[in-house]
Amino acid sequence: MNPFPPIPDPQAEGRSYSPDELDNALRRLGEQRYHVHHPFHRLLHAGELTKGQVQAWALNRYCYQAAIPRKDAALIARTDDPELRREWRRRLVDHDGDAPGDGGLARWLKLAEGLDLDVAAVRSQELALPATRFACEAYVRFVAERSLLEAVASSLTELFSPSIISQRVSGMLANYDFVSEATLAYFNARLTQAPRDADWALDYVKQHARTPETQTAAIRALKFKCDVLWAMLDALHHAYVAPGHVPPGAFEPEAA
Repeated sequence: MNPFPPIPDPQAEGRSYSPDELDNALRRLGEQRYHVHHPFHRLLHAGELTKGQVQAWALNRYCYQAAIPRKDAALIARTDDPELRREWRRRLVDHDGDAPGDGGLARWLKLAEGLDLDVAAVRSQELALPATRFACEAYVRFVAERSLLEAVASSLTELFSPSIISQRVSGMLANYDFVSEATLAYFNARLTQAPRDADWALDYVKQHARTPETQTAAIRALKFKCDVLWAMLDALHHAYVAPGHVPPGAFEPEAA
């Protein structure tokens, strides 16, 4: 039996939620389904992974980091709204930076380097799990092909990221002697960027999702994004925690 409450569905209920009700529905969904609850993340934060397993997480997560500016650029290309373009352009700068070596993507590669990974191999994404690559590409396609409202709503996982970042940084610093504050510097900027971005996106969704149909679409878009992040951790757990399931050609941690 599924222990989680059903997903809110204004369309099935035949009524429009108020902006506050929609806000609450989105937050309840994220609180239930955000990947902070995944067993792999619990192991990561508790210091129960080997260095090789942490390396596998960082290498695979880079695929997601690299997909973010691609999906943001896809959203910008679709809209005639200058305000929306200005907002999303800032996200591109956050990830790509204004110069080589700047931005979140470069900081993630510094994290990989701090974990003794080959940066060129990480950047190539060739050693990532197939499921990781498929999940990330599905997210890019979702933003490029679904409605603008759904594309914006899918970013609302950032409402919940400050809590997972705080847990991740404190847990990893306390439990792994192979990480340092410099290794985890990527997360410092996200503690301010993510809430700023999420607040704007949430306001946009509440302003533009007014009918039962559009509100249900926004809620399901957030569910889709939670599913993307969860699927990536399912793949990591299957490949690197359950022994013997690393697919051919994927990253193989060195023996401890």
